[in-house]
Amino acid sequence: NAHSLCCQDWSLLFCSLQHFLLFLSVRFSYMRMKYLFISWLVVFIGSWIIYVQYSTYTELCRGHDCKKIICDKYKTGVIDGSACSSLCAKETLYFGKCLSTKPNNQRKLGEQGNLSELVNLILSVADGNKDGRVSLPEAKSAWALLQLNEFLLMVILQDKEHTPKLMGFCGDLYVMERVAYTSLYGISLPWILELFIPSSFRRSMDQWFTPSWPRKAKIAIGLLEFVEDIFHGPYGNFLMCDTSAKNLGYNDKYDLKMVDMRKIVPEINLKELFKNRHCESDLDCVYGTDCRTLCDQSKMKCTTEIIQPNLAKVCQLLKDYLLRGAPSEIREELEKQLYSCIALKVTANQMEMEHSLILNNLKTLLWKKISHTNDS
Repeated sequence: NAHSLCCQDWSLLFCSLQHFLLFLSVRFSYMRMKYLFISWLVVFIGSWIIYVQYSTYTELCRGHDCKKIICDKYKTGVIDGSACSSLCAKETLYFGKCLSTKPNNQRKLGEQGNLSELVNLILSVADGNKDGRVSLPEAKSAWALLQLNEFLLMVILQDKEHTPKLMGFCGDLYVMERVAYTSLYGISLPWILELFIPSSFRRSMDQWFTPSWPRKAKIAIGLLEFVEDIFHGPYGNFLMCDTSAKNLGYNDKYDLKMVDMRKIVPEINLKELFKNRHCESDLDCVYGTDCRTLCDQSKMKCTTEIIQPNLAKVCQLLKDYLLRGAPSEIREELEKQLYSCIALKVTANQMEMEHSLILNNLKTLLWKKISHTNDS
């Protein structure tokens, strides 16, 4: 009896073990199928995102098609310009890397100070072959280009150090000086990799890959000088509506160069844009990413006064850039001045005086620290 009971116990144990192994195999199969399905789903979604991004990229960066359209118009005498011969006849000018896939942002020129002087300046640029007169094809090309903020600003600031030089144009295509580094800081990654890198980690990476602090200070001084150039100049005040680091670059000598000026717009145009815009909250009163006004709830219309001046937005961008690695002897003063700059408001009393004072203090502090170094 004892033997039979022992056999029964062993058979029960064996049976339980069989059931357990069967459960494990079923569980394993289920988990494997689950992970296979999730893996397939991730690959499918990733492939779809890459396909859509690639399609958009190839659609907007179609250099061959652009060249064909422009050169066809040039050869039939519809357009003309100083760069047409190099692009279409000599073929010494060619399209390289596509720097942006964003559609053009076009706005027309509003009323400006010194308008007659500005017209003469534009006419001198429009005369591409410098024969003393503007032909009809040249005039058509110049008119098309004047619809672009960036071109207009390059014409106005062509003698300024931090604006890339205008090298020529053909139709609505214009050629400007090459900028060696096309971002204020960070590294350039293939657009496929950018899709999968979290924004917080990307910001940390940007901070790792920056020039030495004296060189960053020199670049920052250049940006502050550019803010001076467009602040209430002879042709009016211009507003920076996208102060992203990717719109700023620098050359091999670490002199700041603007890379993308399409979202730098005349203040008078921006006021006209906001004047009749309907709004329900302040979020409706935004142009670009950085030009904001308030929503007048009594009229449900946007006000026309921009909240932050260019200098405050630039200081916000430069804060982490300059404070990381800053010399200990000026760090506290630099941080204090940057925060005073960020707090600057357009509506403040004596704003222009305060604006000039903060800007000059920052430039002086940075310049004193680097003036004795090779980077200066």
